[in-house]
Amino acid sequence: MEIGLYTFGDLGTNPATGERIDARRRLSDLLEEIRLADEVGLDLFGLGEHHRPNYVVSSPATVLAAAASVTGRIRLSSAVTVLSSDDPVRVFEQFATLDNLSDGRAELMVGRGSFIESFPLFGYDLGDYDTLFEEKLAMLLAINERERLSWPGTTHTQAVEGLGIYPRPVDGALPVWIAAGGTPQSMVRAGALGLPLALAIIGGEPRRFAPLADLYRRAAAESGHAEKARVSLNVHGFVGEDGKRAADLFFPAQKAVMDQLGRERGWGPQSRAQFDAAMSPEGAQFVGSPAQIVDKILGLREDLGFDRVSMQMAIGVIEHSEMLKAIEVLGTKVAPELRKAG
Repeated sequence: MEIGLYTFGDLGTNPATGERIDARRRLSDLLEEIRLADEVGLDLFGLGEHHRPNYVVSSPATVLAAAASVTGRIRLSSAVTVLSSDDPVRVFEQFATLDNLSDGRAELMVGRGSFIESFPLFGYDLGDYDTLFEEKLAMLLAINERERLSWPGTTHTQAVEGLGIYPRPVDGALPVWIAAGGTPQSMVRAGALGLPLALAIIGGEPRRFAPLADLYRRAAAESGHAEKARVSLNVHGFVGEDGKRAADLFFPAQKAVMDQLGRERGWGPQSRAQFDAAMSPEGAQFVGSPAQIVDKILGLREDLGFDRVSMQMAIGVIEHSEMLKAIEVLGTKVAPELRKAG
């Protein structure tokens, strides 16, 4: 099993210390976090694209290219690239360049986007939300498949007549994952295309996502791609030597983020009682001691059948020194136990 981390590069005020974290400081800290994740043997570090004042990563490929120079083994991924509001040619070129800079360690995770700022920013109509993604994903996969592209053009993509797209990835093609929040349509699309699935679980009971994971695998099998089916759980979590202290560190930062989203999307503030309940073996918070995290992940694996767990530990603003400790514990105490389990 693979274990990794992802973040959006949160900016703002540390709720524990009152310190203000700006873009320059967060990027510096972020590179140190990725370097340490590589040193302690984690498999993946992902950066999500956002265009909001509280996140520093609007260009994942740029930050990951900087990370390539201070790491040697860890895979470097977007988490996610909002393909709907981007140009598939440029996305491919950027990540193929990253792949060469990192000696073949780049990965591309694409999605429709759970935030909408990029659509008006780059001149797209939200009414085309689904078709934008479908058309641009098809074009991206065609670019990934062959060096010279002949593409007829669609409503939302340009025609390309036999032109080369460069540079090419180290191993000929980029790993491309589909990121989804849990709609059946997204499960079927990923399975039918034979692409691995990153399933975001940030609320509710993870075990309830088992039918969606099964739907994905059935779609893959029916399309002749059963051997390509892979599932990653992308979750909120935090690990520490002491489970209660880990929860006390993570809760204020995560609450600040989720409460802001709640104000935007119409749900109430998160209570500590709700947070603690979600730390149970059946809940969506992957927070606790190494033993608690290992037991929780392995307890869910039989029903969900995943191959990878990617944790968003840097959600909200958490003291950088505490984040480094958590990364070390995840890499040295949690990941080895998960790998032993196969």
